[in-house]
Amino acid sequence: MSESGTQLFARLEARRCLKDVEPRLFADDGGPDRGKTELLYHLLCRCVLPEAAGGLEVDVVFVDTDYSLDMFRLASVLDSRLNAGGSAGSDDAVLRSCLSRLLVVRCSSSSQLLLTLHFLETTLSSRPRAALLLIDSISAFYWSDRSEAASVAKQEEKLSRCSELLGRLLRDYRITIFATCHPIRRGSNGPPSSSEADRSHLCRAWQRLVTHRLVCSRQEAQHNPANGDERSGEQRNWQVFTVHCSSWTGTRGSRVSSFRVTDGGVEFIWTPRPPPDLSAVL
Repeated sequence: MSESGTQLFARLEARRCLKDVEPRLFADDGGPDRGKTELLYHLLCRCVLPEAAGGLEVDVVFVDTDYSLDMFRLASVLDSRLNAGGSAGSDDAVLRSCLSRLLVVRCSSSSQLLLTLHFLETTLSSRPRAALLLIDSISAFYWSDRSEAASVAKQEEKLSRCSELLGRLLRDYRITIFATCHPIRRGSNGPPSSSEADRSHLCRAWQRLVTHRLVCSRQEAQHNPANGDERSGEQRNWQVFTVHCSSWTGTRGSRVSSFRVTDGGVEFIWTPRPPPDLSAVL
């Protein structure tokens, strides 16, 4: 099933969200998956926002295999960015114009994902402003495919074909692709690093396609005294995440960034770089 962001938002906006039905039982733990999701919203908003509000004003295709796309949260972040950028954020037409640049496709199996990628070639041909493809997540059907397959080669067959199609889209349409991946193996101590073996559980065809890898981990919550009175018990803690970005193309290197998740979306935090090792330089 595919629909534009405007259609999806119109279908859901009249329905009451019960995310806060009982916060004492279902508290938001702010885990790494939340940081990953908020990063996707950040990239998505950056692309669909108008240039006047600091965006790129291009079309985005969001392939939702985890059924985790929260349109209300996305609309809230978009509205905050529009207001911050000096645009008429309160104007419903501006918000819907941003959402019209988003195409959402949902898949419930690796077979549907494969068919979707075939369909995307036609979509990209008809939407020349489409520049970003988001897949959340590329590993959603790992365990279901594994349970159905008689061999490793059979298990990896569909993802290998998906990887080949993605490679063709990259070559023929020069789009940018971001895909999330659930780690299968993690080290026993501390957050996973980009060099750990959690990269190897997906097929080789996919691994050859990856040029940059971002690993998201959670830090201690950061107290924000400006958002509440400690005596009233309404003080607010921002959840802070760290992202390790590694590159396998050109000059290999890595970068570490930190951000916190606020009501208005991702807010990057400046972190001072350590001084150079003079002995290594000399």
